Amino acid sequence: MFIDRSHLLLNNPERLHYGVCVTDMDGDGEFEWLIAGFGDANRAYKWTGQHYDDIAPLALADKRRQAIGLAACDIDGDGREEIYILNTDTFGGAKRFADRLFAFGDDWVDLYSLPHNQAALNLTAGRSVVALDRTGNGLYGFFVANYGGPMRLYELDDDGILLDVAPQAGLNMVTGGRGLVALPIVSDRMDIFAGNEQGPNFLFRNEGDGTFSEIASKVGIGDPFEHVRGIAVLDTNGDGRFDLVYGNWEGPHRMFVQSSDGIWDDIAPPAMANPSRIRTVIAADFDNDGYEELFFNNIGEPNRLFAQRNGDWVPIDMGDAEEEDGLGTGAAIADLDGDGRLELLIAHGESSPQPLSLYHTPKNSNHYLRVLPLTRYGAPARGALVTLKTASRTQQRAIDAGSGYLCQMEPVAHFGMGQETVIESVTVRWPSGHVRQVDHPAPDQLLRIAY
Repeated sequence: MFIDRSHLLLNNPERLHYGVCVTDMDGDGEFEWLIAGFGDANRAYKWTGQHYDDIAPLALADKRRQAIGLAACDIDGDGREEIYILNTDTFGGAKRFADRLFAFGDDWVDLYSLPHNQAALNLTAGRSVVALDRTGNGLYGFFVANYGGPMRLYELDDDGILLDVAPQAGLNMVTGGRGLVALPIVSDRMDIFAGNEQGPNFLFRNEGDGTFSEIASKVGIGDPFEHVRGIAVLDTNGDGRFDLVYGNWEGPHRMFVQSSDGIWDDIAPPAMANPSRIRTVIAADFDNDGYEELFFNNIGEPNRLFAQRNGDWVPIDMGDAEEEDGLGTGAAIADLDGDGRLELLIAHGESSPQPLSLYHTPKNSNHYLRVLPLTRYGAPARGALVTLKTASRTQQRAIDAGSGYLCQMEPVAHFGMGQETVIESVTVRWPSGHVRQVDHPAPDQLLRIAY
């Protein structure tokens, strides 16, 4: 499946890296990879047409911190995404180095460095961060899964001051926070699934008024004796409901499927459930055949790739990305070179420095459509639901707001179409509930859809 293209990453020495996110760093309308550097510089790789160059400005490189988790979204309505960089210098509880929250003005500025935001500093060891538009107004907040301290939700008030509104939203739980995703899971707005360690998972249902109710154990996905890392969301059986696939650290991995009565059932086949030292889990259609694959990134043991064959999820050959000796810590997907096929970037580190890895898939004749919905302010509409309808089937994707553990994928709904060339419609539903339909768009393009 995958071909090693790591030689395209210029200046790629062995280092300790963790999370990866995809955002438009320089405001040119194209996305870049941003990689967390632990005790070294954060990296920002841009596609030049021939290779990837590190364009991280000095402020964002921030080489004196210990970055692990990343996410991007537009919190101030200027049409550009801010970047949250989660720093963790201890396993759990209180930490010395606060997180960063960079906004672009004349240059990148850490909002936490401003005097009026000092009271909002996150000085608890966090593990993941996700973008959240809880009310559907197009202005996002950053929700942080802390370990051994209350979870945080940072939003800007009308005066431009950062506030932790997690208590008002009903999100200030204390647990061993690990992975996060935010999208319409059980409501029409952005819900949150929080995978935890040393305690049950949380499923926060959006009540539509800016508050949330926690229902994980009630619907059967509390899983209190396992330790979640990566999380992927997809419609595994084509019933129009999103399902959860997540990896438990050295425990059985799960494929929790929603049923019509609201209870979730774990249907992970034995090969998928087989425990591993899991980090990131990604659902994506890498070969554009119209069906998503599931990639499991492990640390210190081979990675795994699963695909649907005759209705069953089975392991398939992943080629170069198996990485038997890889120390995977994070991974993300994007199509930065614009060829209609997804690239896979894997970060390594933690126990020993290793270079980044970049993988592509072989060219084929399959068609695709890529959809980039925008907020009313012109930024990527993370958390929006995109539905693609053709004569043979209906597919749906959620624009990624955060991908489980430490990472965030590109804010694009990528649909493989196999040999189909006629699209009946593309429908976008924003977190506000606003819906727009585009009829009969041409395939093999990136379709930008304004609010």
